[in-house]
Amino acid sequence: MNSKYNFDYFQGSCFSDLFAEDISDGNYAFILNYPATASWATYPNTKKYFIQDGSSEATKTSYDKIFQKEPWKNLAVLGNAIPGIVTSPPPQLLVNYWREHFGFNYDNIEVIPRSQYLDELNYSDRFHKLITLFPFDHLKKEKHAVHPDTHYHLLNKATLAEIGVPHPQYETYHLDQVNLADIHLPEQFPYLIKTSHGLSGEGTYIINNPSDLNYCCEELRKYLNIKLLNTIIVSEYINNVVQNYCVQFYLSKTGDIKLIGTTKQLVTSEGNYIGGIIHYREIEMNRFSEMIAAISQYALQHQYFGVIGFDVLEDKEGNLYVIDVNFRVNGSTPLCLQRHTLLNLGKEVAKYSSNYRILGSLESILVNLKAELDSKDVIILSALEKSESGKNYTEIYGIISGTTIAEIQQTEHKLSCLLNVNSWEFV
Repeated sequence: MNSKYNFDYFQGSCFSDLFAEDISDGNYAFILNYPATASWATYPNTKKYFIQDGSSEATKTSYDKIFQKEPWKNLAVLGNAIPGIVTSPPPQLLVNYWREHFGFNYDNIEVIPRSQYLDELNYSDRFHKLITLFPFDHLKKEKHAVHPDTHYHLLNKATLAEIGVPHPQYETYHLDQVNLADIHLPEQFPYLIKTSHGLSGEGTYIINNPSDLNYCCEELRKYLNIKLLNTIIVSEYINNVVQNYCVQFYLSKTGDIKLIGTTKQLVTSEGNYIGGIIHYREIEMNRFSEMIAAISQYALQHQYFGVIGFDVLEDKEGNLYVIDVNFRVNGSTPLCLQRHTLLNLGKEVAKYSSNYRILGSLESILVNLKAELDSKDVIILSALEKSESGKNYTEIYGIISGTTIAEIQQTEHKLSCLLNVNSWEFV
């Protein structure tokens, strides 16, 4: 596919370098966690910027994911310039490993107790602007690096139709104007129903039969009862999908575009995201250039700057459909940022997964996998030790790299034999 656009790849390996020019006008920091609505959340997003992170207390996204594993993953590749705000410090063993293998000093980790972190950020003169993954109800609007109303609008799945990219047909419904029971649904299965601001796959329902629809409606009613939902979309289902891409780039305040990378996404049968695979040289990003240009133009009109990732489905006829645009750092962004490091080592393929679970402590893993870690066959982004049924294990967000897919599969097999690794099958 020929394109009139010719975008260049970002040449760095961390967020500090990505944001460098755009944060030179003040003291910026990066809040590395999402907001939450669970009972344990000191600053719940329940007033204006609703986030669908679980329809009941039992299904809410867990504290360890939102405030530990996810933030630490991005902290690993934050770089030295931007302070990273966390409420729970990463294990010192993990930081020591990062220092050795990523080369950053990690002296910019700012630990603020969860009970007071947004109040402290609101009234502190240390940081003028906060880069966020999602707007916070309890953070002053002038403290957000991107105006929170704008950011919330951009992150709304209903905004997709305004951007000017090919997308599935869908209808938007505002639930303060129409009853759930009165919504006109497609006559034929399958189709999708999505909430406006679902977190990590939450709020996306594939409707294959009446049972799926009943479950979806039950979940939506729960969200309505707890007043965390205003908008849903009913979307066409794209059939005969052969690939699911996440295309990522950085947009500066002046409109400069730097490519970060394109992954092939790994999802569960329920549609939940669990990782991605990247071929650093194989995927031709020119085929997405017109989409990148259209999304960038729309973002600039709304004064957004930062990382943008958009999900694209390809069907067997080669048609491309954008199904979501995420105006934020994406799950696999740290994987994309390894491009130059791994290519310099001759490794052209890498897989990111948030689902590795390894028996033993982090200390034992660092010892047993020393050879793989030194060669960067395995890269640890985040690690949290846990105990269950008398067994100690470590949950890892990590990257496995190699010259070929077969080599990555061999490394995963070796890990499963050595350390009893539980992970999703390689696809």
